[in-house]
Amino acid sequence: MSISSLSSGLSGLHANSTALDSAANNIANANTNGYSPEVVNFQQGATGGVTVNISKAGASASANSPSDTDLTTEIVNSIQYVAGFKLNAQVIKAADQVLGTLLNVKA
Repeated sequence: MSISSLSSGLSGLHANSTALDSAANNIANANTNGYSPEVVNFQQGATGGVTVNISKAGASASANSPSDTDLTTEIVNSIQYVAGFKLNAQVIKAADQVLGTLLNVKA
Protein backbone atom coordinates (compact mmCIF):
# COMPACT_ATOMS: atom_id res chain seq x y z
CA MET A 1 0.00 0.00 0.00
CA SER A 2 2.63 2.57 0.96
CA ILE A 3 4.71 1.93 -2.16
CA SER A 4 1.70 2.74 -4.36
CA SER A 5 1.04 5.82 -2.21
CA LEU A 6 4.62 6.95 -2.78
CA SER A 7 4.17 6.45 -6.51
CA SER A 8 0.85 8.32 -6.58
CA GLY A 9 2.28 11.17 -4.54
CA LEU A 10 5.31 11.41 -6.78
CA SER A 11 3.17 11.53 -9.94
CA GLY A 12 1.10 14.28 -8.30
CA LEU A 13 4.23 16.27 -7.48
CA HIS A 14 5.41 15.99 -11.07
CA ALA A 15 2.01 16.87 -12.55
CA ASN A 16 1.51 19.93 -10.34
CA SER A 17 5.07 21.09 -10.98
CA THR A 18 4.53 20.81 -14.74
CA ALA A 19 1.20 22.63 -14.49
CA LEU A 20 2.79 25.42 -12.44
CA ASP A 21 5.52 25.78 -15.08
CA SER A 22 2.81 26.16 -17.72
CA ALA A 23 0.96 28.82 -15.70
CA ALA A 24 4.23 30.71 -15.17
CA ASN A 25 4.89 30.58 -18.91
CA ASN A 26 1.42 31.94 -19.62
CA ILE A 27 1.88 34.77 -17.12
CA ALA A 28 5.32 35.63 -18.50
CA ASN A 29 3.92 35.86 -22.03
CA ALA A 30 0.69 37.69 -21.16
CA ASN A 31 1.88 40.86 -22.92
CA THR A 32 3.35 39.06 -25.94
CA ASN A 33 1.40 39.80 -29.09
CA GLY A 34 0.15 36.67 -30.82
CA TYR A 35 0.74 34.41 -27.81
CA SER A 36 -1.81 31.65 -27.33
CA PRO A 37 -1.84 30.43 -23.70
CA GLU A 38 -1.26 26.81 -22.74
CA VAL A 39 -4.12 24.77 -21.29
CA VAL A 40 -3.47 22.21 -18.55
CA ASN A 41 -5.53 19.02 -18.34
CA PHE A 42 -5.04 16.53 -15.49
CA GLN A 43 -5.89 12.87 -16.16
CA GLN A 44 -5.74 9.65 -14.21
CA GLY A 45 -2.63 7.67 -15.13
CA ALA A 46 -2.94 4.23 -16.71
CA THR A 47 -1.21 2.59 -13.72
CA GLY A 48 -2.58 4.98 -11.11
CA GLY A 49 -1.49 8.40 -10.08
CA VAL A 50 -2.02 11.42 -12.27
CA THR A 51 -0.65 12.73 -15.56
CA VAL A 52 -0.90 16.18 -17.07
CA ASN A 53 -1.38 17.12 -20.72
CA ILE A 54 -0.55 20.61 -21.93
CA SER A 55 -1.98 21.99 -25.15
CA LYS A 56 -2.34 25.39 -26.77
CA ALA A 57 -5.65 27.22 -26.37
CA GLY A 58 -7.54 27.74 -29.61
CA ALA A 59 -6.09 28.69 -32.96
CA SER A 60 -2.86 30.61 -33.31
CA ALA A 61 -3.39 34.33 -32.97
CA SER A 62 -1.90 36.72 -35.48
CA ALA A 63 1.38 38.37 -34.53
CA ASN A 64 -0.34 41.75 -34.15
CA SER A 65 -3.19 40.65 -31.89
CA PRO A 66 -2.79 40.82 -28.10
CA SER A 67 -2.46 37.66 -26.04
CA ASP A 68 -5.71 36.23 -24.74
CA THR A 69 -4.11 35.15 -21.44
CA ASP A 70 -6.42 35.77 -18.48
CA LEU A 71 -4.12 36.72 -15.60
CA THR A 72 -6.80 36.16 -12.96
CA THR A 73 -7.32 32.58 -14.12
CA GLU A 74 -3.58 31.94 -14.28
CA ILE A 75 -2.99 33.25 -10.75
CA VAL A 76 -5.86 31.18 -9.31
CA ASN A 77 -4.56 28.10 -11.18
CA SER A 78 -1.07 28.75 -9.79
CA ILE A 79 -2.44 28.82 -6.24
CA GLN A 80 -4.25 25.52 -6.88
CA TYR A 81 -1.12 23.91 -8.33
CA VAL A 82 0.97 24.96 -5.33
CA ALA A 83 -1.68 23.58 -2.96
CA GLY A 84 -1.76 20.32 -4.95
CA PHE A 85 2.02 20.09 -4.78
CA LYS A 86 1.98 20.57 -0.99
CA LEU A 87 -0.79 17.99 -0.61
CA ASN A 88 1.14 15.40 -2.61
CA ALA A 89 4.25 16.13 -0.55
CA GLN A 90 2.21 15.31 2.56
CA VAL A 91 1.01 12.06 0.94
CA ILE A 92 4.64 11.07 0.31
CA LYS A 93 5.60 12.00 3.87
CA ALA A 94 2.76 9.90 5.34
CA ALA A 95 3.55 6.94 3.07
CA ASP A 96 7.21 7.17 4.08
CA GLN A 97 6.27 7.10 7.76
CA VAL A 98 3.98 4.08 7.23
CA LEU A 99 6.67 2.26 5.28
CA GLY A 100 9.24 3.06 7.99
CA THR A 101 6.89 1.73 10.66
CA LEU A 102 6.28 -1.44 8.68
CA LEU A 103 10.01 -2.00 8.26
CA ASN A 104 10.58 -1.46 12.00
CA VAL A 105 7.83 -3.94 12.88
CA LYS A 106 9.25 -6.50 10.44
CA ALA A 107 12.78 -6.15 11.88
